[in-house]
Amino acid sequence: MARPASRTKAHHCPQTFLDSLRHFLTPNLWKQARQALPARHRDQRWQLQPLLFTLLLFTFCSGSSLEERFETARAFHVVCHSKRRRPGRSVQGFHKALAHLPLGCLRVLAAGVRQLLPTQFARDWTVNGFVPFGCDGSRLQCPRSRELEARLGQAAKQDSPPMLWVTALVHLRTGLLWTWRLGKGIASEGAHLKALLITLPANALLVADAGYLSYDLYSCILKANQSFLIRMSSRAYLYTPQRQSLKRFHEGPVWYWPGEQQKKEQPPLPLRLIRIRGQKADVWLLTNVLDRKKLGRKRAEQLYHWRWRNEGLFRTYKQTLGKVKLAHRTVRLVHREAEASLLAVQLLLAHGAWALQQRDGSVKALPSARRGIQQIRREIADGLARLGPRQRQWYFERWEDMVWRAGKKRGNKTRRPWPRRKPHKPPKPPKLRTLSKAQKVLGDRLLNAA
Repeated sequence: MARPASRTKAHHCPQTFLDSLRHFLTPNLWKQARQALPARHRDQRWQLQPLLFTLLLFTFCSGSSLEERFETARAFHVVCHSKRRRPGRSVQGFHKALAHLPLGCLRVLAAGVRQLLPTQFARDWTVNGFVPFGCDGSRLQCPRSRELEARLGQAAKQDSPPMLWVTALVHLRTGLLWTWRLGKGIASEGAHLKALLITLPANALLVADAGYLSYDLYSCILKANQSFLIRMSSRAYLYTPQRQSLKRFHEGPVWYWPGEQQKKEQPPLPLRLIRIRGQKADVWLLTNVLDRKKLGRKRAEQLYHWRWRNEGLFRTYKQTLGKVKLAHRTVRLVHREAEASLLAVQLLLAHGAWALQQRDGSVKALPSARRGIQQIRREIADGLARLGPRQRQWYFERWEDMVWRAGKKRGNKTRRPWPRRKPHKPPKPPKLRTLSKAQKVLGDRLLNAA
């Protein structure tokens, strides 16, 4: 006898946030991450799984400081793994262990989650035989520490803070984060995309905006046997076999052959130009899919419309999760914070899409990241309420660590000149004036009367 639909769905769906994490971060995946860890780091107080689990919870926890989020994340880890050895208690020790963690461990976890996505969402993974991915980039601000300013430099305006550049690939049908790459604030999106081509599955279709205009990039995509659909601008010069008017142009074959490649006697790229008419402006799309049956104009219009899900990903990452500005002040910690927070976003969206799957395996709607993070924080708060007396630190013991240490003044409160800020002017001394005879008489009379 078949089970009811509700029971069947409840049997397959996770019951807790920890169950959802275990579905994607499997024990075999943790084992692969431990193999990427050097042997000298395996016997420390902060072992790999507590360290990465606490680091992932940093992104989900609410708090105005690193110390507050560390206390919440560590306490929730203790609740979820009460029978295991407890990690260190100080945030300084946590940062020290995190600085020695190889980035390869985080990348192994991200690769394992990435391999699970096609099988978990197989129903919605392909569109007309293509696996559509959107590509876009964004900058992340960093603190104005001396090390970050020296290593990362300025990227935008003069006197701007140091920044990281992140280029992300998003699966357009489901809105899931596929992979990413980090660099300095002046990094090239095209160079990042070239490096990310090896992570793409077969029959991938890259959809991007007008910023990805490069002969070398298109050649690399063609050599990788992948497809692309990229918007064109007036910076692009395309050649047609016969003279055509732009007013009557709909779609047709073109050559992309910049003048520099002509001088080097490199061959032209035979491509297809598609025009999508809009109310405000027309969209010109360039693709290497020459067959109209494989990629028609309506499907190309839909795929480019889905490209805005890249912007939605960065909105979720920077606004919903509060990653407009990273918190750590060294290069090693900033890179690990960015890698772990992007992995946390990947898991968050995967959890939401998994919860919205129907019985036929299709995702009925895109998950709401804001509501998802609210549910996670609610479960973290419920877990902290289950702390036992031995797992809590007494109230007055906390105050012992919060004593303000008064000391001698060693210098000015402002340690460094702040960019784009007016220098502080201390208040001037008051002006002293001598009382006149009339003022003395009037003052004495009023004081005697009072």
